[in-house]
Amino acid sequence: MADGPASDPLTRIQPDAVPASDAPFSQVVLDDDYAFFAGLVAADFPEGQAVLGDVGAETSAVLAAIGRMLEQLRLERERIVRVDVHLADLDDFDAMDAAYREFFPDGRYPARTTTESRRLFGDSRVEITCQVRR
Repeated sequence: MADGPASDPLTRIQPDAVPASDAPFSQVVLDDDYAFFAGLVAADFPEGQAVLGDVGAETSAVLAAIGRMLEQLRLERERIVRVDVHLADLDDFDAMDAAYREFFPDGRYPARTTTESRRLFGDSRVEITCQVRR
């Protein structure tokens, strides 16, 4: 579902992969060139909640949801140009990284920043956001 005035060059999307929320942000914002995805944690969607506490499984669940969002927008993983990963504990980097590597085909990785953010929504251990070239 998109919204905004007819003259607004941006389109806001609530993807099917993530339940709607009353939180004051858009899950995906499109401009002429890019799709900007809001941060996503496993606690944001029912199947992700089942893996909370396992960093590798959380990473895989979040990336799978991002994959479904990309499919809905008819975008490919290879079009992701930037990813920001927030970990509740930077000591979990290797577990996150192992799951992350599986998501991208043929080692075609986007630019990435990984930081520690001690308190993530819903006791999640991993939050991922990305920017995708349309």
